[in-house]
Amino acid sequence: MDFDFPLRKIIHVDMDAFYASVEQLDNPELKGKPLAVGGGAKRGVVSAASYEARKFGVRSAMSGFLAKKRCPELIFVRPRFDRYKEISTQIRKIFYEYTDLVEPLSLDEAYLDVTKNKKGNPSASLIAEEIRAKILKDVGLTASAGISINKFIAKVASDYNKPNGQKTVPPEEVLDFLEALDIRKFYGVGKVTAERMYQLGIFTGKDLKTKDVDFLTEHFGKSGKFYFNVVRGIHLSEVKPNRIAKSVGAERTFSDNLTSEIFMLEKLENIANELEKRLKKYAISGKTVTLKIKYSDFTTQTRSKTIAYFIADKSLILETAKELLYQEKLKDSVRLLGISLSNLNTDKKDKKPSKTEDKKSISVQLKFEF
Repeated sequence: MDFDFPLRKIIHVDMDAFYASVEQLDNPELKGKPLAVGGGAKRGVVSAASYEARKFGVRSAMSGFLAKKRCPELIFVRPRFDRYKEISTQIRKIFYEYTDLVEPLSLDEAYLDVTKNKKGNPSASLIAEEIRAKILKDVGLTASAGISINKFIAKVASDYNKPNGQKTVPPEEVLDFLEALDIRKFYGVGKVTAERMYQLGIFTGKDLKTKDVDFLTEHFGKSGKFYFNVVRGIHLSEVKPNRIAKSVGAERTFSDNLTSEIFMLEKLENIANELEKRLKKYAISGKTVTLKIKYSDFTTQTRSKTIAYFIADKSLILETAKELLYQEKLKDSVRLLGISLSNLNTDKKDKKPSKTEDKKSISVQLKFEF
């Protein structure tokens, strides 16, 4: 299969039920039991669920009450983020043994570009196997991986043989793989977008491929061009070793629902204090303040305002957040508030590959091995 764009060897590594697996690793008594990492059954939200809990339909972002209802034997464990970061650091050290082109997405997943790698191994699939085996041996946890020509396909593929498995989609299988793919499996297509696609008769990648870019743009805005490209195997985003955050935020879930804006002001001040600390730690400032409100029925609303200059001071952030809070009447009692800052001073345009780089990549495609 010939492509007129650069082919790379990309691995997406995704740890299996990471937070829950770390808790089971540190406490063997929890192994094999349905486990949820989160705040508890009364007011908490599930941050992560073990595979034993997932069999009962327990999922991340689910209320602790509903999770306990689905799985009465569910065990709740408070999150220990310092420990998760410690384990994540160990795992990333393993990644760097193979390549410096590592782009972490979170504590438990990352992209690796192994087109050229420190081991001189031409097979991305074998490298993924080595990495997963080394993580199991050195850390004691299992990981899954997806391997393909770009980040999009590698991300989708990593979910195929979970847990503790991997899937490779080599260049000659890319288009068939994407055409057969259920539209819900496309990374970036959420529940709402999937429903809209169903209404338009789009159920698989093959259906998506029949729609031209104008049709997709009309129905899905800027995302339309993205869908048009990825179903054709086109995703030129490079693995960025120094991935820059697009936003910085802080939020709090309350033990009792808040019913008035007046009761929320003190909470917002505490959140703004925490956000300021994070911004100062990394010398980041931004122009867009977003207030996140999660109501008692778990619906979420965001309100944003962009100002003309960069800010990082808690007083200015809080002033804008208060303005957003009073922007319109609350529709219900509130269980969570959050403030984030985006449009940061770190934002940069992605570098596009030059025509020379494109030609060089095309010339070596016949020797490409997965």
